[in-house]
Amino acid sequence: MKEIRAYIEPFMLSKLTQTLLEIPDFPGMSVSDCQGFGRVKLITGRDFTPYVPKKRIEIFAPDNLVECIFNEVMTVANTHQHGAGKVYVLDVNESGRISTGERGSE
Repeated sequence: MKEIRAYIEPFMLSKLTQTLLEIPDFPGMSVSDCQGFGRVKLITGRDFTPYVPKKRIEIFAPDNLVECIFNEVMTVANTHQHGAGKVYVLDVNESGRISTGERGSE
């Protein structure tokens, strides 16, 4: 199992969600608001703040779906502009279902 974590432009969320829901056995995702900056910092107006709004997406997926999900995020969320986002794939060693007490790697 892997975690796919993506930081994308907020206006791309709806389009990406629709695309991911079309993947058979898509496991679901969590979305939260965040702010950050990367190598390129934007200066707008008089006040300098390097932070720009992003959506953080977390998807925990079985290994056989990771490549498909990763590719869809990279393709669909691409705005062809600086700051379009980043995608990470992380190993997940174990998980647990709180309601049932189940533990395991899936």
